[in-house]
Amino acid sequence: MIRHAIRLAATCSIVALSQAPVAAFADEAATNAATADSGESAPIIVTATKRETDLQKTPIAIAVIGSADIEKQHVQSLIDLASGTVPSLRVATFEARQSALTVGIRGIVPFDANQTARDQGVGVYLDGVYLGRQQGLNAALFDVQRIEVLRGPQGTLFGRNTEGGALSIVTKAPTGQFGGRVEAGIGNYGQRTGEAHIDLPEFHNISIKVDGVYQHQDATTKNPLAGQTGFNYYDRVGGRIQAQWKPVEGFTANISFDKSRDDNTPMYSQLINYNPKGLPVATLAQIAANGGKLPSGTIAPLSPLVHVSGDKRMKTADIGVPQQPSVDRTQGIMGNLSYDVSPDLTIRSITAWRQVDTDQYDNSGGAHRTVFLPNTKFSRYSLSFLDQHQFSQELQLVGSLPHLDFVAGAYYYNEHASENAATPSSNIWNSDGTGYTTLSPNVTGAVTSGNQGWADDSLFLQRDSHAKAQSIAAFAQATYTPAGLDQVHLTAGGRYTHDKRDGVLDIVNGATVNYGFHYRKDRFDPMVTLAWDATDDVNLYAKYATGYRAGGANDRSQTFDAFGPETVKSYEVGAKMMFLDRKVRLNLAGYIMDRDGTQVDFDNVNTDPNSPYFNLHTQETLNAPGTTKIRGIEAELNVHPTNNLTFGASYAYTYTRVPKTLNPFLSTAANPVYQNVFIVYTPPHAASAFIDYSVPVGSGDESVQFHLDAAYADRQYSFEDENVKAQSSFIVNGRIALADIPMSDAGTTLTVSLWSRNLLNETHIYRLSNANASTLGAYGNFNPPRTFGVEGVVHF
Repeated sequence: MIRHAIRLAATCSIVALSQAPVAAFADEAATNAATADSGESAPIIVTATKRETDLQKTPIAIAVIGSADIEKQHVQSLIDLASGTVPSLRVATFEARQSALTVGIRGIVPFDANQTARDQGVGVYLDGVYLGRQQGLNAALFDVQRIEVLRGPQGTLFGRNTEGGALSIVTKAPTGQFGGRVEAGIGNYGQRTGEAHIDLPEFHNISIKVDGVYQHQDATTKNPLAGQTGFNYYDRVGGRIQAQWKPVEGFTANISFDKSRDDNTPMYSQLINYNPKGLPVATLAQIAANGGKLPSGTIAPLSPLVHVSGDKRMKTADIGVPQQPSVDRTQGIMGNLSYDVSPDLTIRSITAWRQVDTDQYDNSGGAHRTVFLPNTKFSRYSLSFLDQHQFSQELQLVGSLPHLDFVAGAYYYNEHASENAATPSSNIWNSDGTGYTTLSPNVTGAVTSGNQGWADDSLFLQRDSHAKAQSIAAFAQATYTPAGLDQVHLTAGGRYTHDKRDGVLDIVNGATVNYGFHYRKDRFDPMVTLAWDATDDVNLYAKYATGYRAGGANDRSQTFDAFGPETVKSYEVGAKMMFLDRKVRLNLAGYIMDRDGTQVDFDNVNTDPNSPYFNLHTQETLNAPGTTKIRGIEAELNVHPTNNLTFGASYAYTYTRVPKTLNPFLSTAANPVYQNVFIVYTPPHAASAFIDYSVPVGSGDESVQFHLDAAYADRQYSFEDENVKAQSSFIVNGRIALADIPMSDAGTTLTVSLWSRNLLNETHIYRLSNANASTLGAYGNFNPPRTFGVEGVVHF
């Protein structure tokens, strides 16, 4: 429950509650109370090894964000983790869109996994269920108990596509006792939120929990076109019901169903500069004399309606464009069965079906990403319609023998995904750029690349693809503690995986085609860890592990070109330490990762309004030659000097170097061009810090609580094929709360808080492209502005 004192050392050091039976919660509450009285930091319970373990005794680099920290930082969805709370975890929008997220850990960050036939480099899990697509990841979070960030390859126990690590979201299970919480809040930009999380009393060994969430924010950049939505808008709603059945001693069945809808608009794309290469600016007379086209070696004039923003975030777009919200619909059914065969052996089964359905509408560029030519169309409206459904089944055998703890199991995953896309222009200039007209979504006559709209029957499809994937795996891991050497632990494990993927690209730029691909791969990933408990409070480990990301095909390619898998070997050493009567927690990790076959994306967007392929986005993915080197150091500090004060800091250094890779758009058979490529959203230096302080008031448990957290990140690349870095960032979040005000003798309490995200209203460009430097100028996307609000939470 949120009332538990959960502490975060920005990345790792928090008090986390495990998803356990009610009795275990009671025992842990007593433990936490005892440690709080003594001034010690309470133990952190995690399930990264498929069993409940103390984080400080678990030889894995893990950061944990608990429910109290989610509340303090006003985290509503995964995009809120983009501020950098966990320095080695990077979260960003795909393109400018909130309808799909890019998630990376330790320099393993896919540029474009927003497709039907390719995978992420970091596995995202919801209660143990792998989520196969980037789409839908930004849905509202339900009643989260903790988020575990497992850093480094997790190929043994988490398996599929976790070469960089895993992001494991663990929700709260039913307790069987009546209780819960209801909360509501309002804020600037029209924010309003409402949540209800209710546990019902156990009835005939069945416990039920119901969750409902609503989140809304108006646009932070207004759209001047009447009736159209602005930018950075969202409206999220979702519900979940869980049932836990314990018919006999040792057997538990958890069944849940959830459904969510997320309406959202992209971040606004702004023109950062104009004509950075200093090219001659063509006059309207020169363009007319050249048949309406730009004379060679010149750049188009800038419309007087278009403003170059520089480093300033725009509050209102200068060009009004059609912009309807993208819609992500997610739903799923899960069954988790657990049977304790004996005190030392448990059998588990996790069965899940999930679906993501996304209608994407991205008109974030307006006139800031396309050139001005007289009487030509502009503003690329990027539309994508994806449907994905998946089924997974996992069996686990978790047990202990004298001196040996083990996990073994099998996994099956089946996915079907289809997508089609179109990119109509939504606006047209007048003859001199002093005005423009909004086009109709419906067109008359034949639909062509030059005569298309965005209504269903007016779409000119640039691509249409279908893909299916299957993955079958068997895994095992065991930890051996020799007799008489209780301080030494040797863990070894491995996973064998058979991956199969097939796909068809049947439309390219409106033409019917039949490009198919077939991918088959067997893979074995080993892991060996040697851990030593130097003292009760100092634990050291060394680890070797491998991981991979499956191969696939790029559906933005003209021919559905396939690419191979990328594989990584990781070498890691770490120390987990407690000092000063367990009031200080310090965790350190250093790693070396060598990745082969790095999947690199090269982009080409046609921005010539006179071209028959205007707005066509082509992308090719190639495997980089040689070895990509990734090196890093991570440090996490948590200090709990008194019962009412906790502070900490975290730091991550990441070095990356990818071998030069063939650029297919610049190369010919006679003249291959190899260029530098980069890993996106990976700052060399990133750090975060926090402080929590509480002051008791009144005669009961009520207190005034103060929270501040801050995160810094260096400049970083946002495109793999562009040697351009976005800006550094420094984000501060804050919260003041009057907590646990008694409302009744039955234990009902009220907490009222005032919160702010980006408290200092810092402005930075998190995504920057110089691809249009020769035709217009650089464009970028800015972080959200300061938001703030007041919230009330009733616990009962």
